[in-house]
Amino acid sequence: MDESKANGELTKTSDHLVIEVLREKGRRDWLTSMEAKINQQPKLLKESAGKDSCSIFRVPQSMMEFNHNAYQPHIVSIGPYYHGKQHLQMIQEHKWLYLRVVLARTNTHGIGLDQLCQVVALREEAIRESYSETIGIDCHQLIEMMVLDGCFILELFRRVYQMEATDQDDPILKIAWVLPFIARDLLMLENQLPFFVLQTLFNKPILALGENNVPSLNNLALEFYRCVIGRPLEILERHEHVHGKHILDLFRLSLIPPPSQRSEISEDVNLIPSAEKLRRAGIKFKPRKSTESFVDIKFSDGVLQIPTLTLDDFSCSLLLNCVAFEQFHRHCSTDITTYATFMGCLINTAGDAGFLRDKKIIENYVGTDDQVALFFNNIGKDMATDICDSYLSDLFIDVNKYISKGWHVHWAEFKNTYFATRWSFISAIAASMLLILTMIQAFFAVYQYMKFPQNHI
Repeated sequence: MDESKANGELTKTSDHLVIEVLREKGRRDWLTSMEAKINQQPKLLKESAGKDSCSIFRVPQSMMEFNHNAYQPHIVSIGPYYHGKQHLQMIQEHKWLYLRVVLARTNTHGIGLDQLCQVVALREEAIRESYSETIGIDCHQLIEMMVLDGCFILELFRRVYQMEATDQDDPILKIAWVLPFIARDLLMLENQLPFFVLQTLFNKPILALGENNVPSLNNLALEFYRCVIGRPLEILERHEHVHGKHILDLFRLSLIPPPSQRSEISEDVNLIPSAEKLRRAGIKFKPRKSTESFVDIKFSDGVLQIPTLTLDDFSCSLLLNCVAFEQFHRHCSTDITTYATFMGCLINTAGDAGFLRDKKIIENYVGTDDQVALFFNNIGKDMATDICDSYLSDLFIDVNKYISKGWHVHWAEFKNTYFATRWSFISAIAASMLLILTMIQAFFAVYQYMKFPQNHI
């Protein structure tokens, strides 16, 4: 018995030692796994994504929940994020046609495909740093993508610039719906090339316009959007030397007011009430004419002058992508975000949207007034903005001061209470007449008493 008992205890001890060894090995493996994760570089949001050099970001799912179509290309992929997607293959094939046309021109200047690839290869590290997500393709694939996409964009801009002299059978230009779709896709945050890639290719004589006065790349890009969606010609000259991070940023910069129009604010700035509440407080709304951008808002003498915003698929996508860029790239201004905040303040309900539509401030091509209100309620959801340091800070202060005091506010409230509708107006007139008749009756009663007091003794 003693021997069997000893053997049992020995077995238990051995089992215990085995378990301890396994536990120790499991602990070491676990710690090794943790150490590997600690030393692993993030891929979906790189450590360098906060630098000024990083300007092309993935839009998170939380922002896409409201309108994912506004962030994802419909017809053409530019850059690595949507490369190879099946529904974008039609234009992907067309890019090679454009590249062949470009090379046919550049070869006459002694520049072939190899030279174009070489100048782009010199910027490989900067290209990779421009994207917030790790680009999981090798050097040759990346350079091919940059040259192919870059030459496609530049050749597209050239053809639109020389619309009369270009190939009249080009389906991109001849099929009515294609060019507007491409124009919208080129302004999506995830669908960008670093602007320095376009500039590097542009510096080579790939355009060969056959003219002495070749436009700058900035002017060529803005001219493209002037032709497609309509922009004043004066914008081109003023933004010739603006340095955008990509096409979306360049277009954004062409919309916002210059720094000279900004002022430093030392006091607190509060948001303003909705359009309906401002109307009741005596604020008048007028569409602003002769303006270059829909963000150029003015307030003076109780009148808010707001440029007409044509709200359609293009403008909705543009606003959403500009706001997303400003939220991620903290080295730029947040003027489009400020504009979205301003419009979000004005439009709380469908009634606010309908009021601004009636005032010709909004042209609604997206659906009902409820959908307009939903758009502006969602565009500002959970976004960070500092209205104290914005181009509209003075306007927010002036509007709040105007509605906080003064006889005009009380007069506006009186009008809205008694003269807002036909029936309230009739009721107010009837009540006023009754009051006047009552006062007249009282006056004559007192007058009769004072004139003939003996009649009352």
